[in-house]
Amino acid sequence: MPDLLIRNADLCLTMDDAGREIANCDVLVRDGVVAAVGQGLVAQGVVAPGAEVVDASGALLTPGLVNTHHHLYQTLTRAVPGAQDALLFGWLKTLYPIWSRFGPEEMFVSALVGLAELALSGCTLSSDHLYLFPNGARLDDTIAAAREIGLRFHPTRGAMSIGESQGGLPPDALVESEAAILEDCIRVIDAFHDPSDGAMVRVGVAPCSPFSVSRDLMREAALLARDKKVMLHTHLAENDEDVAYSLERFGCRPGQYAEDLGWTGPDVWHAHCVKLDPQEIGLFARTGTGVAHCPCSNCRLGSGIAPLRAMRGAGVKVGLGVDGSASNDTGNLVAEARQAMLLQRVSLGADAMSAREALWIATRGGAEVLGRPDCGRIAVGARGDLALWDMRGVEAAGSWDRAALLLAGPTRVRDLWVEGRRVVADSRLTTIDLPAVVARQAALARNLA
Repeated sequence: MPDLLIRNADLCLTMDDAGREIANCDVLVRDGVVAAVGQGLVAQGVVAPGAEVVDASGALLTPGLVNTHHHLYQTLTRAVPGAQDALLFGWLKTLYPIWSRFGPEEMFVSALVGLAELALSGCTLSSDHLYLFPNGARLDDTIAAAREIGLRFHPTRGAMSIGESQGGLPPDALVESEAAILEDCIRVIDAFHDPSDGAMVRVGVAPCSPFSVSRDLMREAALLARDKKVMLHTHLAENDEDVAYSLERFGCRPGQYAEDLGWTGPDVWHAHCVKLDPQEIGLFARTGTGVAHCPCSNCRLGSGIAPLRAMRGAGVKVGLGVDGSASNDTGNLVAEARQAMLLQRVSLGADAMSAREALWIATRGGAEVLGRPDCGRIAVGARGDLALWDMRGVEAAGSWDRAALLLAGPTRVRDLWVEGRRVVADSRLTTIDLPAVVARQAALARNLA
């Protein structure tokens, strides 16, 4: 693969340890890794002959955005009547019967669409939480989609083991035996997990939630993940119903439940955490436990405003997640970052969160949550995951500050590279025929409806 030189970006937000913002910046990527960052790299003689040169004049360059929580299969169930205005538990009960009719094709195509949408919004690394496997569907289906799109991927093998007949939320037809769950976790980790720097696929273990699996499975999943040296993920403290369930069923708050079962530590991240109290925030900070903050989904389901400012102030690792498209409706990560910023401002004041901090959370913050120090920043030795934003359009017209992308800038990326390979060029995907995939998705949705 030839060298890649992104030349003369109006501004580069590096998100490096020094927080450098470099005007008229060049970035050189060699063998998938950032080899040089600065001004005038051609004159310095560090660019090899035959390099691919991209003119970045008029553009802002950032690290690729990182998505720490998604349910890609849900792109097939956007705006479903009966679920549009429901709270979390009612929303789930409406959608479970529909999801039970999915199979491998639905999982694959919905993942293609969801990952394409993320890529167009500047995302280069995405997690996914797949916790139901009806009709022969497997985690393999989503991994195949990520490879086709070309995004870096951190899928998690989710699970549900307690159905309605045992007091859980999901229908019995969607739950699995706990022995089968653990066995398949081992299978997908052995088949796909790559622990090396620059890995394109890493696998996590992710029982769905405290109200859909047993204590035993939570405990066994943690032991398995640590034996295999992979990360752990689940939903936690998402809304008042979630907390009430924990208090009634387990006699403790969600944070204590997680701690008691081994679900805290730098190898764990929890989705939502809207209702963490100060003691739980302190627990997460002390243990290095991460949080996937999903502001749009939290608004859509009426879950509340997560204590993002308090978590950040305490030192909790926080990244952003778009969550599933059945609750967010869209999968645009730069729009998610803006929503995170606005919610903290509306609840705490206009100075509660800056546009730069929210973008840091969407890049470096997410990479830290997923245990990827090789991603989320533009620095020598980091992976060549880069997003280029055209600031000459109407969205940024009149802006005095190119770095304030979330205040005045596009929500669709101009160019996107993963491991130095171009995935988006001139705001179009280069890796798949997107109109054909969207047509295929529409047909599947009609069949489900």
